[in-house]
Amino acid sequence: MATRGYRDTTGADAASIDLPGGTQSIQRAVAVLRILATARDTGLGLTEISKQAELTRPTTHRILSVLVAEGIVEQRQSSRRYIIGEQIPLLAISRRRRDPLLDIASPHLRAAAREIGDTGFLTRRAGLDAVCVARQLGTYPIQVLAWDVGERRPLGVSNAGIAILSGMQSDAARGILAKNQSRFSRYGVSTEAIMGEVRIARAKGFAARARSLTPGSGAVSVVIRSSNGAPHGALTITPISRRLSPRRIEEIVARLRMHAETIESELGKASRSTRI
Repeated sequence: MATRGYRDTTGADAASIDLPGGTQSIQRAVAVLRILATARDTGLGLTEISKQAELTRPTTHRILSVLVAEGIVEQRQSSRRYIIGEQIPLLAISRRRRDPLLDIASPHLRAAAREIGDTGFLTRRAGLDAVCVARQLGTYPIQVLAWDVGERRPLGVSNAGIAILSGMQSDAARGILAKNQSRFSRYGVSTEAIMGEVRIARAKGFAARARSLTPGSGAVSVVIRSSNGAPHGALTITPISRRLSPRRIEEIVARLRMHAETIESELGKASRSTRI
């Protein structure tokens, strides 16, 4: 059995969007795409996108109109909601080389889920977000499907995001949380509460929640660092809550750390080989 989890500004932004080639305009368009990517197939209406992007409705509408015209965003006629367009996956096809993290970490994710028995997730940092890039079921009869592959959440919302932020310097983590602040209300969390979790995770060397976003489940995550030491992603196990005693958390952390250290070593080798 599997269980499934579930912002007024001045007119300054309206003027800047009309500047030809304006960097700010590009940044805002990318921010809109990130917001839509978080909503996935459900999509979002103009008001919600405007609120999350902290832009006026006219500015948001102009950005979306251009993106729709280019096929990068689509608008559903029935609901008038916007979703990511078909051009995005088509553009991604042009990149032949896959993310080495996925290739290297996938066997370790499978092994960890098998050894521990609960669902495992591989999460990758993508700018201000954490993106689920792989999921592996364990052997226990009840599995928690907290994420779908391709789903993204603002860094700090998920347990994996806490682990990734804990691998950064405090100022860097605070900077990311400040940029994501307007997005947190959707999840019922605050910047202060997230930063508190980050401090605890940094002190312990892992992130753990007895109650995760999915009711009735917990989560344990360890950070994966890239060859330069920056937090690149996280390995996460999501047991049902009654399987998450303090002793078992220690056992899960030990297993995840072992796999994370091997992944980091292999990432380092892959990075050195590409420089030769």
